[in-house]
Amino acid sequence: MPFTLHYHPSVRVVDLPLIDGKTKERIRKAIEERLQTAPHNYGVPLRKSLKGYWKLRVGDYRVVFKVIESEVWILGIMHRKSVYMNIGARI
Repeated sequence: MPFTLHYHPSVRVVDLPLIDGKTKERIRKAIEERLQTAPHNYGVPLRKSLKGYWKLRVGDYRVVFKVIESEVWILGIMHRKSVYMNIGARI
């Protein structure tokens, strides 16, 4: 059973315009092939203040998400240097 994907509004407005086209395509493909089918198998659980959230690594970018029943809520797609500092504002 495929998972339903939901995106935080800031992903399309803030995160994606900063990413080049080739990387966007890699991220889209990873989300569709991995998160939509089996997010717990491909994601890595986060710790400390982000406990309960997961990350998917795609090159130098991280997709931070939360799984709720059969839905995957994508909170951010950011470069690895800034993702953990900035993602707290979206939780």
